[in-house]
Amino acid sequence: MNYQAAKQYYEREGHLQVPRKHVERIVGKDQKQRQLRLGAWIGNQRSRAATLTPERIEQLSAIGMRWV
Repeated sequence: MNYQAAKQYYEREGHLQVPRKHVERIVGKDQKQRQLRLGAWIGNQRSRAATLTPERIEQLSAIGMRWV
């Protein structure tokens, strides 16, 4: 779900330089609207890059994640 929020943000804004306090609203598969703390999640992914799976790193890199 967080990846979908990141992808939505990237498609709208053209980058993943998300402010730490940003909340992204997305519609889930169950058609319910959710609010995700995307800024915090992106920051956590960056700080944990060394422990992420290669698949997760590739997935996020494909949508514009800057790791530094």
